[in-house]
Amino acid sequence: MAPVAMRSAARSLSDAQPVPFWLEDPGKPGAVPALTGTEKCDLLVVGGGYSGLWTALLAKEREPDRDVVLIEGREVGWAASGRNGGFCAASLTHGFGNGLARWPDELTTLERLGERNLDAIEAAVARYSLDCDFERTGEIDVATEPHQLEELHEMYEAARRLGLADGLELLDRDAVRAQVDSPTFLGGLHDRRGVAMLHPAKLAWGLKRACLDLGVRIFENTPGLELVSLGAGMGVRTPYGRVVARRVALGTNVFPSLVKRVRYYTVPVYDYVLTTEPLTDAQLASVGWKNRQGLGDSANQFHYFRITADNRILWGGYDAIYPFGGRVSAERDHRPETYLRLAEHFFRCFPQLEGLRFSHAWGGAIDTCSRFSAFFGTAHQGKVAYAAGFTGLGVGATRFGADVMLDLLAGEHTERTELKMVRSKPLPFPPEPIAWAGIGITKWSLARADENGGRRNLWLKAMDRLGLGFDS
Repeated sequence: MAPVAMRSAARSLSDAQPVPFWLEDPGKPGAVPALTGTEKCDLLVVGGGYSGLWTALLAKEREPDRDVVLIEGREVGWAASGRNGGFCAASLTHGFGNGLARWPDELTTLERLGERNLDAIEAAVARYSLDCDFERTGEIDVATEPHQLEELHEMYEAARRLGLADGLELLDRDAVRAQVDSPTFLGGLHDRRGVAMLHPAKLAWGLKRACLDLGVRIFENTPGLELVSLGAGMGVRTPYGRVVARRVALGTNVFPSLVKRVRYYTVPVYDYVLTTEPLTDAQLASVGWKNRQGLGDSANQFHYFRITADNRILWGGYDAIYPFGGRVSAERDHRPETYLRLAEHFFRCFPQLEGLRFSHAWGGAIDTCSRFSAFFGTAHQGKVAYAAGFTGLGVGATRFGADVMLDLLAGEHTERTELKMVRSKPLPFPPEPIAWAGIGITKWSLARADENGGRRNLWLKAMDRLGLGFDS
């Protein structure tokens, strides 16, 4: 980075508040009291992010008389569910390419189920009056290098051959710049229906209200500390009491699972985000961003970006930081060197916005697994179910995961539970220091591929042969 560009990027961050933009919303609800004593229920849901909230809500929709308790270690939506970019995608497989590589025989089914899942989220937003700025505006994958343009064309052709190209449109340089104007854009692939934009924290808070209205008993500031079998049911110890339940659904994702063997399948990766101050009419016109689509570039180390309801640009991604030992810590929620890098990249993408300042800068941990998409399972003779490993695409896919957990707990054989994606597991991560070294080498290799026309080195080719998901 040139010294002048670095100084300009640094100045743009001087007023940025080190808190998630979404969580500062004045509509944030107050916390409900913590659990004290012993509670009994039919279903206990552990975790108050999207995964747990959808599970509790769908459980009540399936059986309105079912007694459901949800416990959350802090406040609903405070972690990844309130810190993400607000991209709600239909994809259950972390994108078409990852799904095609892993489950080619099931991909048409997975795409259909994913579209149906996104439709159901849109319907729930309307049914429960979830005030979350939901806009089904779609997303454009943009190419900023010639090899990325070739890859987008190959992706489109693969989708067309499978009959999955409805709603997809290839855009050349002029067409994509007519949608959003950046001198770095060479072309794009527009998915017109497969992604919605929303306010992520408002979605979590709205789901909380909907659950309470249906009779779910929610206890915040109540972490689940230990899971034990109690005859025909299960018990979960909490700081001031415990919950005894017939069945338990775990939606803890990036945090250590109460089923210890599951912990080896995920690692935390920290992602960082900036939001600008609101754009003026002139600034908006200079970018030409009229249709409010989400965007993401096609590099291995990619950026995602979008317009908020009050016309800020959210700009995130690129760096993905794995902490040695895989421990989640609030100290890692901020990383000034990444903020500076993101700011410099932002003005490279949108030089016409030079002088715009950032209002918020934050980070958070994503639960990543080696196949880059969720996995599922049961424990304790089917009395406990879990879903984890959403790898940054959980805004939409967690609702599907909730349905899977409820199917598994009911012992039902459904189209969902018969999927190879649901019946299989990713490869677990090795112990330290092997995990740290392997992830570091992989990140370096992906950066080199971005710099060398997408060519994957011997390390990445070996990862591909092992079925590991380090492709984005």
